Amino acid sequence: MVLNKMSCPPNSMPYTIKAGDTFFSIAGTFGISLDAILAANPGVDPNRLFIGQVICVPTPGPGPGPSPGPSPCPTLRVGSRGASVTQLQTLLRNAGFDPGPIDGIFGTRTQAAVIAFQRSRGLVPDGIVGINTWTALGVQCAPSTTCPQGTFAYTIRSGDTLYFLSIRYHTTVDAIMRANPGINPNNLQVGQVICIPN
Repeated sequence: MVLNKMSCPPNSMPYTIKAGDTFFSIAGTFGISLDAILAANPGVDPNRLFIGQVICVPTPGPGPGPSPGPSPCPTLRVGSRGASVTQLQTLLRNAGFDPGPIDGIFGTRTQAAVIAFQRSRGLVPDGIVGINTWTALGVQCAPSTTCPQGTFAYTIRSGDTLYFLSIRYHTTVDAIMRANPGINPNNLQVGQVICIPN
């Protein structure tokens, strides 16, 4: 049976239920709250999900909120999961590269599609989706962070630490932390945008 594409409200996307899925497990996979999934699916009984059923999964929107949300260009590789992988798979399919099912799971078929796409664009064919691959897919990866006066936006690169950045830009780790409330200095992500004091 082929399901028609379900129309989901803004800031949400369709998701097809697979064996073992529960609203709780889906919430964990996509990093959203159980309440958000329940609110996006009125009339769906969370205790009677069936394989092939299409539900709506909220995605982080651009609206105001206490957390800045994920980077628009997160680094993805085999094992990555979530809305960013779904977006990647959709972009790959639209570009003519088959990532397999669009299910939000970065598996070997998605990796093969990424490598083929990277080769076609003259990128390093490593199967890892970073800023260059996102940009080639047409995603705007420019810093979207608005930094306070007296600071500038900086995009984290491989090997960066707050300590090395503080030395490079003649500031202190403490000053960088104050300019970026909520940042986890032990979990910087390549492509993440932070604010560096001038």
